Amino acid sequence: MDALIRSSAELLAKPTSLFALLAVLILILGYLQTRRIHFTTHMLINVALMLALTIVLHQLRIFHMPQGGSVTIGGMIPLLFLTYRYGAGIGCLAGFLYGMINLMQDAFILHPLQVLFDYPLPYMALAIAAALPGRIFAGAALAFAARFACHFISGAVFFGSYAPEGMSPYLYSLVFNATYLVPEAVICFILLRVLPVPRLLAAMDRQTPLYGAKLTL
Repeated sequence: MDALIRSSAELLAKPTSLFALLAVLILILGYLQTRRIHFTTHMLINVALMLALTIVLHQLRIFHMPQGGSVTIGGMIPLLFLTYRYGAGIGCLAGFLYGMINLMQDAFILHPLQVLFDYPLPYMALAIAAALPGRIFAGAALAFAARFACHFISGAVFFGSYAPEGMSPYLYSLVFNATYLVPEAVICFILLRVLPVPRLLAAMDRQTPLYGAKLTL
């Protein structure tokens, strides 16, 4: 509760960041409207369940970097499942919501763009897996590459001062983010290979047509 109050106070103290987050949410909702995506009861339940599972899995940390970033037991899989099941729009919305939850747990705000690149955008980026409909493994690889790009930009632009003396901030950001995102991606790929993904996705919602119906690894 203390972390929530502290994060809320920091966010309210920097209204430009709040407006930037609101603008991203409006864009997502506008996209869903233009795509005529209607929220069903099953869809809302699954989004809530996958967000809850993402929160739980992020608490099961194998390793936690001192300046942020963790290796978890497949913490990104629930968000990928929502993209595989419902497409990019719902994947973006779920990623934004989890980014906001993460922000409320431990806000660190330097700049409105930094807030976007550190919190909602990395998780929204996972929805790019929808660019390869039906291809589970390739979609996950593309999603992690997009998430890595968000963290890399934030690290190089806003946290370059943390780089050791004489080290390029770009190299620092590359090494720092690869240290936890590469193992995180490997664990995710292993779990996607082991889990019966097509059956799990079909069981999530039997009434809504499956996005990318022909699923392959």
